[in-house]
Amino acid sequence: MSSSARLDELMARGAAFFGSEVAILAGAMSWVSERNLVAAMSNAGCFGVIACGAMTPALLDAEIAGTKALTSKPFGVNLITMHPDLDALIDVCAKHAVTHVVLAGGLPPGGAIEKIKASGAKVICFAPALALAKKLIRSGVDALVIEGMEAGGHIGPVSTSVLAQEILPTIADQLPVFIAGGIGRGEAIAGYLEMGAAGVQLGTRFVCATECIAHPNFKKAFIRASARDAIASVQIDPRLPVIPVRALKNSSSELFTAKQREVAQLLDEGKIEMIEAQLQIEHYWAGALRRAVIDGDIDNGSLMAGQSVGMVTKEEPLADILATLIDEAAQALERRAA
Repeated sequence: MSSSARLDELMARGAAFFGSEVAILAGAMSWVSERNLVAAMSNAGCFGVIACGAMTPALLDAEIAGTKALTSKPFGVNLITMHPDLDALIDVCAKHAVTHVVLAGGLPPGGAIEKIKASGAKVICFAPALALAKKLIRSGVDALVIEGMEAGGHIGPVSTSVLAQEILPTIADQLPVFIAGGIGRGEAIAGYLEMGAAGVQLGTRFVCATECIAHPNFKKAFIRASARDAIASVQIDPRLPVIPVRALKNSSSELFTAKQREVAQLLDEGKIEMIEAQLQIEHYWAGALRRAVIDGDIDNGSLMAGQSVGMVTKEEPLADILATLIDEAAQALERRAA
C-alpha cells in the first residue's frame, strides 16, 4: 500500500464523519474563523468551523448565510456553552441545517446536546480529561476533540501528547476522536492517526493563509514569533474561574491582569454575580482579540496563538498549507513503513 493510500485509510473515519476529503478540522478562532476562511477550508477539502464567540443570533444567522454563499461543502459552527443566548444560537444552526455543532467552554448545559441532535446535526465536544470524555459519551456526543495546553486561546493544564496517550486507547473505538494543540506539521498528524485518532484539529497553522482576513500586523506577529512567545495568561484571584488563555506576549497581558482585579473588586462589593464576572472576562477577550485581528493593534490587542506558531513562517494560500501537511504526513508514514 502506498503512503498516500495508507494516509487516506487512517483518515477515512474522520473524513466520513465530516463529509470532507481529509480528516482535518479547523479550530474555531474568534474573528478569524469567519465566512472567508471557513469556506476556503471546506473548499480545500478540510472541515471549516465558524467561531460564533460572542455573536448575537442575528449575526450568526448572517455569518452562516454568508458562508453558504461561498461554499457548497459542509462546515460546522462552534458555540460557547456559557453564551446567554445559547438556545437561540442552536435554533439558528437548525434553521440553516448546519451539519455539525461544536460546543466549547465547559460542560454543555442540560438539554443542549439533545436539542442539537434533534435538528439532525452531529455534536462535537472538548474533553480535557478521560473522566470528562466518558461523561460526554454517556451524554450522547457524536465526537470529541482532545485539546492539549499547547493550543492557542482557552487551554487546559495537560499537554496534547499526554492526553492522547491517556484517552485514545480507552475511547477511540467508541466514537471519532480528534487531537488538537501544538500540531504544526504532518509528521505529528500521522503519529496521532496511528495512535487511533480519527483526525486532527489545527488553528494557528491556518492564521497566515492568504484567505484569512486577519490584519497584516496580526499575521506578521505570527510569522515573527517563536514557540516560547506563546504564553499562558495568569489567574490572580482563585475565586475567579479564569480559564488560562495562550497568546503571544505583549502589553495586553498586563491589561488582562488589571481587568481581573476590576472584576474581582466588583465581586467583593456584591455588584455582580459570578456568572456575570465570567461573562465580563469572556467579553474582555473578545474585545481584545478583535483589536488585534481586525484593527491590527498588536500591542494592546490579544494575539491568541498556539505554540505551533513557530512553524508559521510565511503567508501562503490555504491549499498550499494543506498540501504541505498532507505531504509531510504521507512521507512520515512511508519512512515508518520502511
